[in-house]
Amino acid sequence: MRSNRIRNLLFVSFLASAATLAAAPASAQSPYDGLWQVTVVTKTGSCDAQTTSTVNVADGKISGGPVSGSVGSGGLVRVSINGAYANGQLSGNSGSGKWNGASAGVACSGRWEASRQ
Repeated sequence: MRSNRIRNLLFVSFLASAATLAAAPASAQSPYDGLWQVTVVTKTGSCDAQTTSTVNVADGKISGGPVSGSVGSGGLVRVSINGAYANGQLSGNSGSGKWNGASAGVACSGRWEASRQ
């Protein structure tokens, strides 16, 4: 009878621990998760001179409008945007890199800068 009571107590303790873990908020999977403001500047070509937008990073995946890509655990950025491609580096609350693409068949390229919101 005593062993049944101990077993029941262990089972109840296990269930209480599992419920506590399930109710705990999930922690970010990437140190770069969150909202980022990104400014893209064209250095060569006839693309827009400068644009600014906000993207979201969740679990290391970048999303927002036509943007898709990823941020590695070390901050390495790889993105595609409507046929344009960008890469660079995030560190802490900021980052920068290069991009290239085309507008009406004319090659464009430039730089981008990002800051965490």
